[in-house]
Amino acid sequence: MAKDHQLRGRRRELETLDRLLRDIQDGRSRVLVLRGEAGAGKTALLDYLVDQARTGRVVTAAGVEPETELAYSALQQVCAPLLGHLDRLPDPQRDALATAFGLSAGRPPDALIVGLAVLGLLAEAAADRPLLCVVDDAQWLDRMSEVVLTFVARRLDAESVALVFAAREAFNGLPELPVAGLPDADARALLDSVLPGLVDARVRDRILAETRGNPLALLELPRDRTPAELAFGFGTPTATPLQDRVEEGFQRRIAALPADTRRLLLAAAVEPTGDVPLLWRAAAVLGIAPEAAVPAETAGLVELGARVRFRHPLVRAAAWHAADPAELRAVHAALAEVTDADQDPDRRAWHRAHAAVGPNEEVAAELERSADRALARGGRAAAAAFLERAAELTLDSGTRSARTLAAAQARFASGAFAQVPALLAAAELGPLDPAGQAAVERLRARVAFAVNTGRAAVPPLLATAARLAELDPAAARETFVSAIGAALNAGRFAGDDLRLAIDAATTATSGDNLRQAAGAAAAGDDPAGRVLAALIAWHGCGQAAAVPLFRAALDAITPDQDLDLLWMAGLFVHEVWDDERFLDLTERAVAFARAGRTLSLLPTALTFRGSALIYAGRFADSSDLLDEAEALARATGPSPHPAAAAILAAYRGRREPALELIDALTADAGAGGMGWLLGVAGYSRAVLFNGLGDYQAALAAATAATEHEDLAVVQWGLAELVEAAARSGDLAAAAKARDRLAERTAPADTPWARGTQALADALAGPAATTATSTVNPADAASPADAASPADAASPAAATVEDSYRRAVAEFAATRLDLPLARARLLYGEWLRRHDRRADAREQLRPAHDALATMGAEGFADRAGRELLATGETVRKRSSPGVRVELTPQEGQIARLAAAGRTNPEIGAVLFLSPRTVEWHLRKVFGKLGVTSRRELQSTPI
Repeated sequence: MAKDHQLRGRRRELETLDRLLRDIQDGRSRVLVLRGEAGAGKTALLDYLVDQARTGRVVTAAGVEPETELAYSALQQVCAPLLGHLDRLPDPQRDALATAFGLSAGRPPDALIVGLAVLGLLAEAAADRPLLCVVDDAQWLDRMSEVVLTFVARRLDAESVALVFAAREAFNGLPELPVAGLPDADARALLDSVLPGLVDARVRDRILAETRGNPLALLELPRDRTPAELAFGFGTPTATPLQDRVEEGFQRRIAALPADTRRLLLAAAVEPTGDVPLLWRAAAVLGIAPEAAVPAETAGLVELGARVRFRHPLVRAAAWHAADPAELRAVHAALAEVTDADQDPDRRAWHRAHAAVGPNEEVAAELERSADRALARGGRAAAAAFLERAAELTLDSGTRSARTLAAAQARFASGAFAQVPALLAAAELGPLDPAGQAAVERLRARVAFAVNTGRAAVPPLLATAARLAELDPAAARETFVSAIGAALNAGRFAGDDLRLAIDAATTATSGDNLRQAAGAAAAGDDPAGRVLAALIAWHGCGQAAAVPLFRAALDAITPDQDLDLLWMAGLFVHEVWDDERFLDLTERAVAFARAGRTLSLLPTALTFRGSALIYAGRFADSSDLLDEAEALARATGPSPHPAAAAILAAYRGRREPALELIDALTADAGAGGMGWLLGVAGYSRAVLFNGLGDYQAALAAATAATEHEDLAVVQWGLAELVEAAARSGDLAAAAKARDRLAERTAPADTPWARGTQALADALAGPAATTATSTVNPADAASPADAASPADAASPAAATVEDSYRRAVAEFAATRLDLPLARARLLYGEWLRRHDRRADAREQLRPAHDALATMGAEGFADRAGRELLATGETVRKRSSPGVRVELTPQEGQIARLAAAGRTNPEIGAVLFLSPRTVEWHLRKVFGKLGVTSRRELQSTPI
């Protein structure tokens, strides 16, 4: 196709591409998806881009439909020309990439480590001159290449790299440039250039209408047709999709070729790498002479130069889809014969599998070995495809079931949950030993919980757990934990599900005796068993009986061994009020996810850690981690629910942004049947309104949050309820909430628990408020009633003050700066209302400083108003973390640099290239007015 045809009517698109090239010349990175239907001209625009990138390095790749099941096939096309820079990467990244590409042996790399390695490789390759990476037909990328390239696209920033895709549909939310049909005048001019002689105007208009300006359709549909044929073909409207009509046109042209030419074209279509020598060797096996290529080249369907290049992907599709099955098998057999078994064993096995007619154990075993290699490289989807085909070629029913089960496990690991149930059903058609049947049931349970962690998952999980009880008691315990977890997630939507799940677990594990259940679970030193015992005790015997078992479960759970139980551990640490364990466990979870083979779990670990840092008063750090979790989740799968983000927004005290997140959380709860999220939403709303001093609204929210006994969540809500009720003057509600809270704090008996209870006792105590006020109303800083100076000397007041002092002292013994600051604020408010202004300032000053520094604006404003009421001047402080001028990413980088991390280390933590880190640091230095990392260490960030 001539370039003037290809680029007619594309001025806007060409300007965008020219601007992209200028940007990477200036040191920025760009990502763009050319989106349009087949034949719209995307490939022509990519060719223009490559032609214009004269001063940079260019690498190209393309997704190929037959290659969609081969792990990293497209990514290798991108990276192969750049592997000379591999030695510049940090050892973990270099090893991961080498393992993924089969260049060396190693443990299966996580996709995110491979992504970071590719990001670094592109950055290193662009160090001297800009790099343009072009990926055509992205809709046919293999899954692993798609995941990694999407991750890289979202992390590019300042590396002088352009990553440009062409795809038929939107591509993972990346920035896109729609490539639509040509404008009418250009479409007419293009059509006139190929029409055979004079054509009736009505026929021309019909062609223009049906092709919608699609350049390929305009060029191809009229080809080799007479005016009469055109009139017949376009005389009436058709419902056939345009893409299919163009492909049918190519099929007609292919059908007119000689038989050997058709077979050679089919071999070229099936051989996805474009390897011309390999194609000629396969042709020789098929008895095809080189001259057979001439008619196809003359027809403009294919070029056989340095590589095989089809005129358009639809030509490849037409040759492949129209082939006779026997002929297709013959071509696959020839390609298998000429593919090197040592250099490319997996592609050879794939060809052999498609050449097989019936059961073939030799080929099936070869596919199974390919699956093992794919798993070793981290290609779970590819391994599943190999195993599924291996099962199809297996005659022995037992072996067939085993391979099908292995395929189901690989599909689950790849995240393709919807494909697993059918594979499990197929696996059960053959004989399975008890271990195999247990594996089927266990996987079925994991799918049920992965797809729906709310009420809908409870019945299938319980049924699976019951079947597993005889086959695999350890797996049964894990499944009962999942069933109970689903019921806990469902919360107030669960009906009687939690009791049913607890009863079933109790009966299945050790009969009706709870003590035996706990002992049986502990006897195997099994973390899932310990968790189960704690949950059974909590539900059946109450908090006091459960706390020791909660602690035993936490002792047994480790981040590197029990990842599936970490979410439950996050609830248990609140039930035992253990701030040390809360912070340590979350820190270890993130460290393990970053350093180990489980980076796909990093978004969850980051969210877990972010929630802990809220209570530590480290809002900026928490926000950074939650932002990172969201960015990573977008690249690897569903985002974590925004519970932690809603809590953080509530504590920051900005009404509208916080309510927007809380409302979204409430909507998520209803849509997913996740009742416990309603508890979190109510708690967050109560925090927000308590901070803003709207105590009636806080009381309503906290009341709603505590209507259901959600594990961990209810005690957060009770603490807010005590404050809201006391400040609203509803002492009865405050006292009731205080008593409910005591049932949870007393058994734990930790500084966090004792401080929380002492604060509740102070707020709900007999002297918390007084009906008579002698303080000037203008001095009042809250709606709470003020007390007379005489009240301060009463025994009741002394009791309340003692509770406030104990609260402050207990919180000071923890690592939780947020509750300490809030306790000081409440104590200072009480002192100020008792006209002890000097004493009040001693509490309010540190409270205000801490709350303002961490970014709790609503509570800080409360403290500021109280300080003003004592007669003290309050300086306006800059908000959270003093990051007024820094973006969230700049703040993360600045803090890590101030902590002594190198650029590569910062890049590894934040999944950025070192060049992007360096670029951001230069901006940070300019904004903060510093010139070195040493100065940065002494600058508030």
